[in-house]
Amino acid sequence: MGKEKIILTGDRPTGRLHIGHYVGSLKRRVDLQDAGDYSKMFIFIADSQALTDNIDNPEKVRQNVIEVALDYLACGIDPSKATIFIQSQIPELCELSFYYMDLVSVSRLQRNPTVKSEIQMRNFEASIPVGFFTYPISQAADITAFRATTVPVGEDQEPMLEQAREIVRRFNYIYGETLVEPEILLPDNAACLRLPGTDGKAKMSKSLGNCIYLSEEPEEIQKKIMSMYTDPGHLRVQDPGKIEGNTVFTYLDAFCRPEHFERYLPDYPNLDELKAHYQRGGLGDVKVKRFLNAIMQETLEPIRNRRKEFSKDIPAVYEMLQKGCEVARAAAAETLADVKKAMKINYFDDKELIEETIKKCDICYVGLADTDGTPYVLPMNFGYRDGVIYLHSAQEGRSISILERNPRVCITFSTDHDLVFQHPEVACSYRMRSKSVICWGKVRF
Repeated sequence: MGKEKIILTGDRPTGRLHIGHYVGSLKRRVDLQDAGDYSKMFIFIADSQALTDNIDNPEKVRQNVIEVALDYLACGIDPSKATIFIQSQIPELCELSFYYMDLVSVSRLQRNPTVKSEIQMRNFEASIPVGFFTYPISQAADITAFRATTVPVGEDQEPMLEQAREIVRRFNYIYGETLVEPEILLPDNAACLRLPGTDGKAKMSKSLGNCIYLSEEPEEIQKKIMSMYTDPGHLRVQDPGKIEGNTVFTYLDAFCRPEHFERYLPDYPNLDELKAHYQRGGLGDVKVKRFLNAIMQETLEPIRNRRKEFSKDIPAVYEMLQKGCEVARAAAAETLADVKKAMKINYFDDKELIEETIKKCDICYVGLADTDGTPYVLPMNFGYRDGVIYLHSAQEGRSISILERNPRVCITFSTDHDLVFQHPEVACSYRMRSKSVICWGKVRF
């Protein structure tokens, strides 16, 4: 097993990316990309997975592929350092998923906490699409196809990563060490593990409409921040307020840096002092929200501006994605070949299997035409030496290899198991009397 350090991560193209994506994974990806500690980085747009709960609205997924790509570039993902690709354009992922399905039970999928919560959120309890239900298996294929050692995601994806590790362990136990077991990389900042929605809900979600998008205009950002959920018991400025569960302070934990106080709120030296004042009373929600708005405007403005620049040349973005898909498919194909070899289903590449089959071949009889046109039947033996298959006469007086006598001769199968013997001057056929399958002449494996 190689020790190469490889990152894989991605997002569903069901809409523009939001600040939950940014603090949960995107910002970390850029930092890891620029640090140079990893030899390869693969970032994919999970359109196939997005279709599992949008199968009746493929246009939504189609349109958002480019939106996610633009968000990636705007946040600082560099195509020269990271391979950005589209999941559906890598068919090897589907084949890997199919093989991995035999390694996971239905009951194990049902116990996955992320799957359970996603099913509940989408009201799939009564009728769960199979593709959606098997998402953890698909994700395992995504990760292992690129031999990822590290997967930077938010806390909500940890059960998915654990299931991928289980699949890897079981596969390696049955078939030998083939797949790389990935490790999760969570955000350093605890507040970034799972950023709540602006309405105080446990998860920021596009479907719940409680997001601040990376590409949003300043006025919309301010509107959403000023209407954010805080402490419902903090009715007057002088009332003591609660920090726990207060969405505004959760966002400050995720985005605020020491230098922000000097620029936007010089009355306080740091976030701890701001929290203390709020807790003892005398600090209103509006003042805190205005401070958060200044920070978010500063954070999102350069991202928004870069996105507008990339949007001016959409064909170039698609060209970047196409090149990324080519690189990704080559990498996935190598892993798939290793998986099929380990499972012993690489029939046409298995030299040992072919050699064993040839050794079991019996004599068959070939109908030939002699040099004067007289037909005759010639019993043939099959020989194998140094990776080359030979046909030899088994009849006394005709021991010279047919291959040597007629180097341009070839034999092909027809559907009824007759073999057609072709030569520039002679054409005839023979029925195979042996139970074994054969090949003709100088075929290298």
